[in-house]
Amino acid sequence: MNEATGNLRDSSAAVVRPPFAWVIAVIAGLVLDRLHPLPFVPAGLPTSWLGGVVFLAGLGLLVWAATTLRRAGTQIQTTQPTATIVDNGPYRFTRNPIYIGMFLGLTGLALAFDSLWLIVLLVPFYLVIRYGVVAREEAYLERKFGGVYLAYKARVRRWL
Repeated sequence: MNEATGNLRDSSAAVVRPPFAWVIAVIAGLVLDRLHPLPFVPAGLPTSWLGGVVFLAGLGLLVWAATTLRRAGTQIQTTQPTATIVDNGPYRFTRNPIYIGMFLGLTGLALAFDSLWLIVLLVPFYLVIRYGVVAREEAYLERKFGGVYLAYKARVRRWL
């Protein structure tokens, strides 16, 4: 038992590993699009190019956030203990830049593939991340770091 947190495990106990949830959303969206295409982008727009830019923006944010966590000496995986509250890099602007990167990535793929299914699946993906991951992470960080986390939480928004 971890005495600092009162938990059997020193982790957030997220309901799912976020990369798995993201991959499931992408695969489900592409399968649904294959079975019943639902294009949504007006004809003539460069969907591949635009989607690629949005996807790369999300990937860039995700990599920046992960690199910032690694440099701070803390874990990225939700199953591992958090060593410190990171408040630099993208964490100055949002408490969840990795998840925002994932949302942008999914949006970019929706544009690139012109698939409304991928847009629709943003809703369940968001709900799983918000309530099954972020809510648990926030409770864990508050238990583990107390006032330090509460001060960070008061300064920096959850999303943007």
